[in-house]
Amino acid sequence: MALHFPSVLLLISCLLCFCITLSQAQQPSFRPKALVLPVSKDPSTLQYLAHINQRTPQIPVKLTLDLGGRFLWIDCEQNYASSSYTPSRCESSQCNRANSKICTTECFRSSPKPGCYNNTCGLLLENTFTQTGTSGDLGHDLVSIQSTDGSKLGKIVKVPNFLFTCGATFLLDGLAKGVKGMAGLGRTILSLPSQFSAAFSFPRKFAICLSDSGKGVVFFGDGPYVMLPNVEISKSLIYTPLIINKVSTASAAFAGEPSSDYFIGVNSIKINNKIVPLNTTLLKINKEGFGGTKISTVQPYTVLETSIHKAVIATFAKELSGVPRVAGVGPFELCYNSVGIGSTRVGPAVPQIDLVLQSSNVYWRIFGANSMVQVKSGVLCLGFVDGGVNSRTAIVIGGHQVEDNLLQFDLAASRLGLSSSLLSRQTTCANFNFTSTA
Repeated sequence: MALHFPSVLLLISCLLCFCITLSQAQQPSFRPKALVLPVSKDPSTLQYLAHINQRTPQIPVKLTLDLGGRFLWIDCEQNYASSSYTPSRCESSQCNRANSKICTTECFRSSPKPGCYNNTCGLLLENTFTQTGTSGDLGHDLVSIQSTDGSKLGKIVKVPNFLFTCGATFLLDGLAKGVKGMAGLGRTILSLPSQFSAAFSFPRKFAICLSDSGKGVVFFGDGPYVMLPNVEISKSLIYTPLIINKVSTASAAFAGEPSSDYFIGVNSIKINNKIVPLNTTLLKINKEGFGGTKISTVQPYTVLETSIHKAVIATFAKELSGVPRVAGVGPFELCYNSVGIGSTRVGPAVPQIDLVLQSSNVYWRIFGANSMVQVKSGVLCLGFVDGGVNSRTAIVIGGHQVEDNLLQFDLAASRLGLSSSLLSRQTTCANFNFTSTA
């Protein structure tokens, strides 16, 4: 039977459509090797801030970054609207994954909403700046973030079922203006690094590179980590083990829950290669979880237990005795007339401070840019704060000491990679290329 010409055209058109559809189905979906998140510093609170696109329709949500935070929590009481939000029902796989021990049964709203569904599991959450905590419902929603090849921006990728906890509005007190929650990067299965690596099957690594004035960056996934002008950071890192504190350092936690903070082993402190005399017992984590050294983006400056602080102040002052001192400016005790201090590529020309790690030739060197703080015109202060006699952690390395250092957290290998100051390589953490897109 002969085919009519229109029928032949229709048949060819259908075959072409089928071939195109088959070809598209056979093409693998884009799978990023790494993700990137811009980070800024709020000058008022000294908090590090990031925006994550969330919900349907997508909106940018402003968050405060917490390196040791357990997960993402967002205020759901104020205008949380999303067609893709789903609560995590008690005893579901999501609740088991989160090790939730809470089940909401007393939400009496006539129209349930995110943060208020019955038969929804919950978690303990906190504002780590004010150390205020409460419980909140676990749920999941759509999140999108920019991919990267390590040197420039790539495609935007989506994670449809990103787990987070609904918080209450009062928890926002003390956070920067416009912030709607906190983004936890801590050592847990629900933190941003863990969920992103699980979603895209890339290595369980992330790196932070914070900036005082420019736009810093968080990388999720392995390197390269490239800063302008074409400086590759990941090939020159030194490594030290990450240590687990078996006792939670959160203000609210369940018994037996380990700390989500990142601890490292500091064995001693040197200033100008001279050992600071201190009680080294404080540098170890005891069975109650006290002592040791952790890294924090919550503390703007490094906090030292009182006896360690006194010893560091005394040794530093001795090594810089030729420069006129001035009265301390809170919260700092040791301050100088900056006219007597020269300038170098890595900041003010002051004694270098070494946090000696697992051996004498492995150390975190703190140069003047990270040790000194200009508190006002003509006055520079040593940026270390007295944390008190009974401080929970002996040394808390704060944000100022971390800035313009790239820190890579390898969760699978349980180790930290340190770049030392990028200023010595004539670049900064503000030099990632955010202008080039895929």
